[in-house]
Amino acid sequence: MSGAWSQAALPGGGGAGAGALVAVRAAAKPGVSTLELDEVAEQTIRDAGAVPSFKGYHGFPGSICSSVNDRVVHGIPSAQEILTEGDLVSIDCGAILDGWHGDSAWTFGIGDIIEADRLLSEATKLSMEAGIAAMLPDNRLTDVSHAIELGTRAAEQAHGRKYGIVDGYGGHAIGREMHMDPFLPNEGAPGKGPRLVVGSVLAIEPMLTLGTTQTETLEDDWTVVTTDGSRAAHWEHSVAVTEDGPRILTLRPE
Repeated sequence: MSGAWSQAALPGGGGAGAGALVAVRAAAKPGVSTLELDEVAEQTIRDAGAVPSFKGYHGFPGSICSSVNDRVVHGIPSAQEILTEGDLVSIDCGAILDGWHGDSAWTFGIGDIIEADRLLSEATKLSMEAGIAAMLPDNRLTDVSHAIELGTRAAEQAHGRKYGIVDGYGGHAIGREMHMDPFLPNEGAPGKGPRLVVGSVLAIEPMLTLGTTQTETLEDDWTVVTTDGSRAAHWEHSVAVTEDGPRILTLRPE
C-alpha cells in the first residue's frame, strides 16, 4: 500500500480505556486474580459511559487481556490465576465511546520485581515513545516501525543487554473499528507503506522479551507465550497525527 489513510482524530474510547488501566493497576496486588482485574476494568469503562471493546471480540471472554510473566499478549482473565509478588503483568484494554475505539496497554510489576524485568518494561515503553515521535505528517508507515526498532536498540545499548522483538505481532490502524489496516510492524526499513496524514491514527504497541523473538499460542487459542519461557512486556497507545505533532488519545490520568 502506498496511499494515505485518515481517521478522525477523536479521543473516543481512549480515555475510558486509560482510566480502566489506572484502576486495574491500583487493584493489582498479591492474592488478586486476573478475573478480579477484569471486573474492575469493565466496571470502570461502563461507568465512563463506554463499552469494553474486547469483550466478545471474536469470542474473547474478557474486557482486558491479562498477560503475566512469559505471556506476551491475549491472556484470558481467570479466577484461577492469582497474582504473586514479583510477577510482571501486561494489561491490554480497549473501549468504545461514540463509535470510536481506543486501545492501550501497560506493563507493571506486582510488588518488588527483579531489575531485568523493570528494565524490560522500561525498554518497551521507550520503544513505544520512539514510535509515537515518528507520527508526523508525510512520514511513511514504516518510518514508525523503524523508529520503534531504533528505540529498542537504544534501550539495549543503555541497558547493556539484548531484547527480543516479538515476531509477527505489532500495531494497527484504529478508528471506527479496533483492528484496521494497515498493520504496523515493530521493526523494519523506513520509507515504505502508506503516507501518514493529519487524522491518521495508529495503535503503537511494541512487545519485547528477555530472550526469544518466537511465540506459540496455548490451547485456549488466545494466549500467546514466549517459546523459551522468557518474560515479556507490552506497551501501547493509540496516537493521532496532527498538524501540531503526535496526539496520544489514550493518555492515562495521573
